[in-house]
Amino acid sequence: MTPAIRLLESRGVAHQVTSYDLTSESDAASQGSYGLDAARALSLSPASVFKTLLAQLDDDRLVVALVPGDATLDLKALARAAGVRKARMAEVPVAERTTGYLVGGISPLGQKKRLPTFIDASALTLDTVHVSGGRRGLELSLARDDLIALTAARPADLARRG
Repeated sequence: MTPAIRLLESRGVAHQVTSYDLTSESDAASQGSYGLDAARALSLSPASVFKTLLAQLDDDRLVVALVPGDATLDLKALARAAGVRKARMAEVPVAERTTGYLVGGISPLGQKKRLPTFIDASALTLDTVHVSGGRRGLELSLARDDLIALTAARPADLARRG
């Protein structure tokens, strides 16, 4: 059981845990498209599977950004939402040390350190969202409002498609 699942259970939040096999081909070829891998493996819309990304702001704060699996994070939009001029992706060791999860399995829930969290506004059109359960190949499904409440996520236009 991961910290993310423990958090949901301790708060009595309705959720579903689904695991899927990561093929070596999928894992090697995707190089970071874990959201798309999860969507494919579980037959979910990639727009409903949110990947958890860590960014470092120009004032050195770390923030979490949740964007759909079929999009990329617009760092300028994230910086604007956070009230700073620039943002960049956090280094892998920093992301792993700060969250307690390995990249590719970082959950927005149950992180070692609670960070300011932003979620792409497209989530507001969904009733149910899917996020990492804290391990590659483990996905959580829960109500959008529960995810936003548990992470104190602020909606913003963060996704870039195409």
